[in-house]
Amino acid sequence: MRLRIFPTLLLAVACLLGSPSPSEAQCEPDGEVEFVCGPVSPEDLAPVPRSPWILVSGMEDDGYLYATDVRDLTSSVLFPTPQAQPRHDRETYGSCPGPVTGGFRPHGLSLRPGDNTTHTLYVVRHGEREAIEVFEFDADVASPTLVWIGCVVAPEGVSMNSVAALPGGGFVVTNFQIPAGELLEWQPGEGWERVPGSETAGPNGIVASDDGRWLYIGGWGTQSLIRLSRGQTPPQVSSVDVGHHVDNVRWAPDGSLLAAGHVGATQASIIQCLGQGQCDGVSSVVTRVDPDRLTAREIIRYPSNDLLILGTVAIEVGDEIWVGGIAGGNRIARFAR
Repeated sequence: MRLRIFPTLLLAVACLLGSPSPSEAQCEPDGEVEFVCGPVSPEDLAPVPRSPWILVSGMEDDGYLYATDVRDLTSSVLFPTPQAQPRHDRETYGSCPGPVTGGFRPHGLSLRPGDNTTHTLYVVRHGEREAIEVFEFDADVASPTLVWIGCVVAPEGVSMNSVAALPGGGFVVTNFQIPAGELLEWQPGEGWERVPGSETAGPNGIVASDDGRWLYIGGWGTQSLIRLSRGQTPPQVSSVDVGHHVDNVRWAPDGSLLAAGHVGATQASIIQCLGQGQCDGVSSVVTRVDPDRLTAREIIRYPSNDLLILGTVAIEVGDEIWVGGIAGGNRIARFAR
């Protein structure tokens, strides 16, 4: 029973904790670790190709989507804003009841790159509804914009965590349940279907290969990176142990995967760190995984503190690795690569 309620409790604690106000004066380095200050609870990070922008999901009550500029390390709110004007794509998202800006609690992100500066952004959304919210992002170098274009409401009883764009205009999501989680796929005109072979304990982050034939899943409950075939019968499943709870998974420029997450003595110690600030022995961890050979190498281990409580995502930005986290922190950690 404790295992079954843990994902819900983790999400609730992460979202209900107080959120400190951003302050540039508080953004001093911690030894060799530097920071980007501003976004609150930056749970997921998505680099935008051919641009200086990093999209950030601020996973707190009444949260925001941010754009962080790698040139000067400043961040701005993209959604929701008073000037945001939706443009509902009813042909693709006809079953979506319409835009809802209140109770916006963003979680996982996935960007479908466009041919120029316009891209499609998928956002796991909690709060007012459990859904994938879909946006058009214009990566204008001077002033990026985000326009809501639709949504896909989650099936009853599904608690989504992460999303990955797929060929054909669809996407796949993780249903974060312990011990019996799974993946669900949505395609336009077809709706939701369970992904064969995806049953696992606490599937969390997810990315897909460019051709959509392979899915790479962060096994939070199994402390592993899981590789799952898509469209093959029977499905092929393999994994590599990484020694920590895997939250989000991101591609690195060299084709490797960055599996970011956290570790403590027990699952209960993670809850204590989040809810009570008792973080002794709890660390944020990043592992680099070869997706073909399924070999893993730990590259970052950073003890939990007031600056980064629990790491959830890692991306490469130039010669640095940026690590986002949860629990109301207002900074993204920057580690030398």
